[in-house]
Amino acid sequence: MTHSFPWLTLLIVLPLAGAVALCFVKENSIRLITLGITAADLLLSLPLWWLFDSSSGGMQFNETAVWIATPPIHYRVGLDGISLPLVLMTTILMPLCVLISWRSIDRRIRSFMAMLLVMEGAMIGVFAALDFVLFYVFWEAMLIPMYLLIGVWGGPNRIYAAVKFFLYTLAGSVLLLVAILVLYFQGGHTFDIVQLSQSTVPESLQFWLFLAFFAAFAVKVPMFPFHTWLPDAHVEAPTAGSVILASVLLKMGGYGFVRFSLPMLPDASIAFTPLMVTLSIVAIVYGAYMALAQADLKKLIAYSSVSHMGFVTLGLFMFNIQGIEGAVMQMVNHGITTGGLFLCVGLIYERTHSRQIADNAGLTKPMPRYATLLVIFALSSLGLPGTNSFVGEFMVLAGTFLWSKLATALASLGIILAAAYMLWMIQRVAFGVPSAHMLPKLRDLDRREMATLVPLVVLVFWIGIFPNPMLTRMHASVKQVIARMPAPATAMSPGARPSPASTDEASAAMETPRP
Repeated sequence: MTHSFPWLTLLIVLPLAGAVALCFVKENSIRLITLGITAADLLLSLPLWWLFDSSSGGMQFNETAVWIATPPIHYRVGLDGISLPLVLMTTILMPLCVLISWRSIDRRIRSFMAMLLVMEGAMIGVFAALDFVLFYVFWEAMLIPMYLLIGVWGGPNRIYAAVKFFLYTLAGSVLLLVAILVLYFQGGHTFDIVQLSQSTVPESLQFWLFLAFFAAFAVKVPMFPFHTWLPDAHVEAPTAGSVILASVLLKMGGYGFVRFSLPMLPDASIAFTPLMVTLSIVAIVYGAYMALAQADLKKLIAYSSVSHMGFVTLGLFMFNIQGIEGAVMQMVNHGITTGGLFLCVGLIYERTHSRQIADNAGLTKPMPRYATLLVIFALSSLGLPGTNSFVGEFMVLAGTFLWSKLATALASLGIILAAAYMLWMIQRVAFGVPSAHMLPKLRDLDRREMATLVPLVVLVFWIGIFPNPMLTRMHASVKQVIARMPAPATAMSPGARPSPASTDEASAAMETPRP
């Protein structure tokens, strides 16, 4: 579906133009103008939700213009049911990142806010790009502002964390560029992502291309054992940087798998399924165990991200409706819930200047509003029924059950361990005994801080109770991805996608009802 109004171009250009405009405004107006730009981008993105045609699995809101004639590189953008919720999640989170930085960032404010706006434009561009070169430009463009957010406004070890983040992601990006060039020559000299998704790549070449894509996307997720940059980056990053990193940047790895690896390299995706499932389950259990051992709130949430993103990669490689829709849903849910948890850590750090659980105990009495919201996000993170994370994790496990009951049982350990580390954290932070020297610092949330957290709480319950609107919009697009997968010779064997005949009835029984 093509609309005459350039929705996506405006969503990308508005924050980028705003970053330039910040160079010419007064110092005391920077925060307010940045908030206005991100809020305008949010309002501009909301009509996409209602204008989106749920019955179509193709790209919508398409815009195309010739960028470079030879080789044929185009400015080509569009959205489908997979990228739409990720774009909306990005535009919702960015005003909250500005609000959380209102007081905590007190130096180089102009540069900081400009980096946030550049990040927003690049992130939306990644999800909307339909030309491989354009995608790669936006993919690389995100590295520099995030590197600066960590390296300039981060903690004591910020340079180490920023360089580690940059090197890990850049190494994967080099192989991604090689894979893009190979696909260009193999796929008829085009960078059109939609066209390449419908072309056939020789099986022998798919193997190497999958490994190249894997190097880029596994680091970004990050999958075990490529996750070691994540805790350092989270601990040293400012609160807004941690929110963007956990809520949006990590999702680009999962988005890369579902947008490129699965439809373009279906045979290799099936062949590598046992490896992907194994790494995903290891990440789920390992991340949860590591979170259980943390005394630092940020590290606890960082390792929980490794665990929760394991559910995303697990669901994507099940090649059924439940698994892939659950994985996409979990990408959005993790962004909301983990973003909320990082916001909570940032708010308490502003008061106590400590992220240690022992220094932030017993907050229920002095900070009842804060404690209530923290408990809501923590319960969502552990997958409490009625919250958003339950929907995504349940669907992933339902899809995994069709592939292997043993894999389902092992992945379920992550939910049990999540309950352990989150409830133990709540017991200490909300209901422990507060330190006497910290009590004078523990003032409850003001209106700005409530405005930062409440929108995410609303989404936690709205998606948890009414997930169908989002699932309906992504359903047709997910079916197109699954249609690209070849039927395996042996149905229901580990590493093979269940044959359509064996899963039609199960899918019909387990699928969320849709209008």
